[in-house]
Amino acid sequence: MRYINSAQGQTLYVPPSFCPSTMSFASTFDSFSLRDITKLLTYLTSGVVLSLLLQSFSSAFRLRHIPTESSSCLPLLSSKGAYFFLRDIKGVFQRGYDKHKGKLFKVSFPDRWVVVVTGRKLLEELQRLPDGTTSFMHAAGELTGTPYIFGNGMVEDPWHVPIIRDKLTKHLSAAFPDIYDEIDTSFKELMPKCEDWTPVHALQVARGVVARASNRVFVGLPLCRNQGYLSLLVRFAVDVGRTRNVLAWFPSALKGIVAKMVTQVEPRIKEGMQYLGPVIQQRTDDAQAFGDGWAKPDDMLQWIMDAVAARNGPHEDILRGIFLINFAAIHTSSNTFTHALYHLAANPEFIGPLREEVDAVVAEDGWTKAAMGKLWKLDSFMRESLRHNSTNPFSVRRMALKNFTFSDGTVIPQGTVVVTPPYATHFDEENYQDAAVFNPWRHVNEKKQDGDASRHQFITTSTTYVAWGHGKHACPGRFFAANELKIMMAYVIASYDVKFEREGVRPKNVHVALTISPDPEARVLFKERKSARI
Repeated sequence: MRYINSAQGQTLYVPPSFCPSTMSFASTFDSFSLRDITKLLTYLTSGVVLSLLLQSFSSAFRLRHIPTESSSCLPLLSSKGAYFFLRDIKGVFQRGYDKHKGKLFKVSFPDRWVVVVTGRKLLEELQRLPDGTTSFMHAAGELTGTPYIFGNGMVEDPWHVPIIRDKLTKHLSAAFPDIYDEIDTSFKELMPKCEDWTPVHALQVARGVVARASNRVFVGLPLCRNQGYLSLLVRFAVDVGRTRNVLAWFPSALKGIVAKMVTQVEPRIKEGMQYLGPVIQQRTDDAQAFGDGWAKPDDMLQWIMDAVAARNGPHEDILRGIFLINFAAIHTSSNTFTHALYHLAANPEFIGPLREEVDAVVAEDGWTKAAMGKLWKLDSFMRESLRHNSTNPFSVRRMALKNFTFSDGTVIPQGTVVVTPPYATHFDEENYQDAAVFNPWRHVNEKKQDGDASRHQFITTSTTYVAWGHGKHACPGRFFAANELKIMMAYVIASYDVKFEREGVRPKNVHVALTISPDPEARVLFKERKSARI
């Protein structure tokens, strides 16, 4: 496999110059003994722990009117609560949902109490609250550590969201040929020869394909095929996912300190400048040289460059934006694809109907965006997979910016984080008949029954389907992600037969704190289809 190294000849970055004040500050400790320093650290630690306890008890007191599920105190103070958070947060939500369906309850996270909304009525009320009353970005930031990993600016001024929601979504039709070409090329280069049944590390391949296909739109050729750049993006996505789970165990007062200790964002940004720096500089020079006559590139990198320039931000902010969007694309989409692939491999009988549809549509319309819109069975299969395998244990996240009251009289104090549980919602028999059964044709049958095609699409949200969130703050990148995922799955269906060595047995998902992922070690058996329509 050949890659173009765009970093050749690039100027190396030099660490900041020596600061005498640092040495002067450090030298003040010379007069302290080891015992003095130990005492000081002990006092500081005790003070922090005491303040956190007071904060947690204060929060519990303010929410005392809301029923509690799980432990009676923060998980850090309870081994049982810690276990539930680390390994069974899905079960905690489910038990609370079963007891308090249609109402609210609260669960303890390591750093806070989280209020959980259940039922269609209250969830609809939550998502309709104005932004001055609740904030999605602040809730997401507190639950996933975004401001501590990427900087608080991404929460206070989420300039990247309109770029994803508006520019990227509108660009899908124009970008489709490039996305398909990159998916086709990626599978051919990343997959082994599968003339007979061959085990493949599915999640690893999925990450590679998603990274390349996404960056064909984000930064274009040749950088989207640069091995060093792609490796950096995948490592970054894994780093951020790991950091999110670490930060979840610390209170807000300590998250910033811990993030600097465990996250690799700043080193990754410096490394990323080796690849993106020359491209950014070349585009900046061209814009100055040609003015209105410059043929401005129409891609994510340029949209982010324009947004950062409008805010007089540094080039590092361009990297932060690219990396943040790549994290969402690689982490979420590769997991979602692998979940669906595991369902397909565990149930090879699904392949026949799906392949019949893909072959017929592609024969008529080719590999086009219009063709993807006609793949109703595939769309239903992907929606059903995401119903069974949400990427997070909570959805429709909001933080109360001021006190508000639900219609049932429950008061939510300012600063409270409110969520809804996707698994409990998706496995509610009132929402889905035989909810625990994986029915790949469930949603296409619903389309036929009520005649409303858009209501049951992969990307459509509702109070009973919250995998993408719901309402105006639903995932802004779901249109791009769904398009990419459907192309990838249609490509696999057209090109390969797949199965597990133990037929009918799907590997169990891995639950660790705030992350739900497909088994990262599972291997899927692939066999090339001789009459593939690609």
